[in-house]
Amino acid sequence: MPLVGTGEIVAAGRGVGSFNVVLLEQASAIVAGAEAAAAPVVLQISENCVKYHGAAAPVIAAALATARRAAVPVAVHLDHATSIDLVYEAVELGVGSVMFDASALPYDDNVAATAEVAAWCHVRGVFVEAGFGAVGGKDGVHAPGARTDPAKAAAYVSATGVDALAVAVGTSDAMLTRDAVLDLALIADLHAAVPVPLVLHGSSGVPDATLAEAVRQGITKINIATRLNAIFTAEIRRALDGAPALVDPRDYLAPARTAVSHEVARLLDVLCAGILGDN
Repeated sequence: MPLVGTGEIVAAGRGVGSFNVVLLEQASAIVAGAEAAAAPVVLQISENCVKYHGAAAPVIAAALATARRAAVPVAVHLDHATSIDLVYEAVELGVGSVMFDASALPYDDNVAATAEVAAWCHVRGVFVEAGFGAVGGKDGVHAPGARTDPAKAAAYVSATGVDALAVAVGTSDAMLTRDAVLDLALIADLHAAVPVPLVLHGSSGVPDATLAEAVRQGITKINIATRLNAIFTAEIRRALDGAPALVDPRDYLAPARTAVSHEVARLLDVLCAGILGDN
């Protein structure tokens, strides 16, 4: 199955699972989970991930190679990029979509910068996601009670020309508990008002049933990172605690990779349940 663009996956319908990659093992696990669920998937490379690896090229190249050998459609996406230069570099390296995060800027500056990025990307056939205000929080930062206004969201999309919009409806990034309470009525209102797909950041903290309902109410792309990191780390800890003599990383990374693939398949089934609920 060839590498595809995020726009192609999003255009096929709601309930798109988008999972963050930190290590190659996680990229492999996410694709294996998508193959088990027979569902398309998005591999996300964040600006923080690029910083961890010291450069964009190695981790993006690994994600693209993993996507190209998949048996299901896989897209590679740059997530939460605050640097325009990183957006340009990632596109040149081959990513098919970017989330340009200018939410820390004053509104008018956000609109101007995002419109510039969107125009540049569209010439190159690249799908652009953006947001304004708090959209789940970056590095765990989230304004309590932050919500996206439907009319303002529609105006922002019109002014910037973006292809998808991250919205604040009750999530927060880096949650280790799954007890976030989403404003489902607001999601429905945003879906009615905004002419592009809606994106839910911070989805690790959302219970399964609520995730499925969020899809039914109009969320298209669901970003998940912390949930997979927690499962990956817990499995490594279990393996090391059970065998203190382990020294070969493959002996503890392989079971961690398997655990993540199982959770990805399960979560994709949950999101599919939201799609089927429309029928």
